[in-house]
Amino acid sequence: MNTHVSHEKQLEFLKKIEGQIRGVERMIQEGRYCVDILIQIHSVIGALHRVKNNIFAKHLETCVSAALKGKSEAEKQKKIMEIIELIDKFRKV
Repeated sequence: MNTHVSHEKQLEFLKKIEGQIRGVERMIQEGRYCVDILIQIHSVIGALHRVKNNIFAKHLETCVSAALKGKSEAEKQKKIMEIIELIDKFRKV
């Protein structure tokens, strides 16, 4: 089972994040105050976390949900292990 989900909505957020990163670059080039740069970087990281969480939620709502409703026990177990591995990776960040 291979369900493809559109993440087009997240592209708008990623474009904003891209602009924020360019802003951080400019701040560094201009020699701006360290605290101001750190606050902007924190904002970028938060925005990336939101995009990650949105994509993860959509994956659970669609791909994982479809697998768990399906008849294939192997596919169900595969999706469960996939989620466990993702959560483990997310906790290490």
